[in-house]
Amino acid sequence: MVLSFFDRHEEIRRLSRLLHRREGGLAVLYGRRRCGKSRLLGRVLDPARSIYYVGDERESVLQRAALAAEAARLLPGFDRVTYPGWDELFARLWDEARPGTVVAIDEFPALVAAAREIPGLLQKRLDRTTGRGVHVLLAGSSQRMMQGLVLDRTAPLYGRAAEIMKIAPLAPGWIRPALSLQDAVAAVESFAVWGGVPRYWELAADYPNLDQAIRDLVLSPLGVLHDEPGGLLLDDTRDAAQAASILSLIGAGCHRLSEIAARLGKPATSLSRPLQRLVELDIVRREAPFGVLARDSKRTLYRIADPFLAFWFRFVEPHRSRLAAAPIAPVAKAIARAFPGHVASVWEDLARASVARMTCFGRSWKPAARWWGPGLDRRPMEIDLVAESEDGRALLLGKARWASAAEAARLLAELRRKVADFPLAGDREIFLGLWLKSAPKAGVLPGARKTRAARAGAAETAGAVRVFTPEQVMRALR
Repeated sequence: MVLSFFDRHEEIRRLSRLLHRREGGLAVLYGRRRCGKSRLLGRVLDPARSIYYVGDERESVLQRAALAAEAARLLPGFDRVTYPGWDELFARLWDEARPGTVVAIDEFPALVAAAREIPGLLQKRLDRTTGRGVHVLLAGSSQRMMQGLVLDRTAPLYGRAAEIMKIAPLAPGWIRPALSLQDAVAAVESFAVWGGVPRYWELAADYPNLDQAIRDLVLSPLGVLHDEPGGLLLDDTRDAAQAASILSLIGAGCHRLSEIAARLGKPATSLSRPLQRLVELDIVRREAPFGVLARDSKRTLYRIADPFLAFWFRFVEPHRSRLAAAPIAPVAKAIARAFPGHVASVWEDLARASVARMTCFGRSWKPAARWWGPGLDRRPMEIDLVAESEDGRALLLGKARWASAAEAARLLAELRRKVADFPLAGDREIFLGLWLKSAPKAGVLPGARKTRAARAGAAETAGAVRVFTPEQVMRALR
């Protein structure tokens, strides 16, 4: 199923502005595969003045002929000549193209792999013929190669781009309309599997329910996404086997560098660069307690940042042999039993992500984080969510559980006990929040405020409590 086009308003605005400039310019789009770069190009390109070509693995002579055929749509006769090299093709293209023409090359790294001279040739054209008004858009899924071709100081195209855009997965809140889900609970559960990758949403939309989509797309050895992580890692890491090993250990619960190194039998120092690369790719995130810089903390943890990869390395990777040799049903049943725990972990991430995008207790808040460490009583404890107000005078502390309203009173009592021992409160006002699967009835929680007052942004006193549900969180994350 082809989905409607969601979001990307800022990307469209910036690209449209560039393409309407009188002088020529360069824009670069890169990011993880299947996130909609090609669809975005199709949204902004006017076929009447655009040459769109997708690079591939063929020899250069064949790719020159193919690009010339695309150019011939705008420049009749352009493909009647055999071009001995890329310099000759680009020279004629720039000479004959009308002002405002757009040359868009998708999967640019594949084209460069067959002809290393292309970035330098494009640099020459961009530097010498800006006034002709020819625009160039380059896109590619290999983040490592795209960054090397454009962002590296030694690269020919370094400093030439007017726009450099990393096309990230879509925000979580868009999954509900994309999959026509009935409620926000189903949206959270679906996001816990597919993350924000539009192509995964398109594939899942063809199935009547989440369970069937998981079986056919991910668990089945014939599924389109069964081996998806391997392709992602081959695109962007020099040692895909090592990257997969690190992710499998993180997925199995090893979150400290020392644990990962011990399991691999390698010095921790040898893993710093591979882990940093996974962080740069947004595959892994580095996490430190609230108030502590991640890079400086010995308490740093590593977690898989992408929900789909977290799901895959938790549930698929350990069972790949069973899935290849036996029916899927036993593995699917085991996954179903553990799935609520996976959703709960994603729900915590969504809760923290939503804080900076909502007005709570009449205040705006900085990004939230987990906190763990010794309390005032010196005993270890953990708080799911801590955020500081923008003015620095208040703290929001919260508990996120994929639990029903029936557990709200118990969870609030537990949160209040932890708050009493929280060592970073100082003299700041404290506000409390519960992020739950469903909200309790009015009057169940002492100190809870009515939804109407909260929505109105009314000021509330310190110690006030609010309950946040998937409906509110997913609405904020759009």
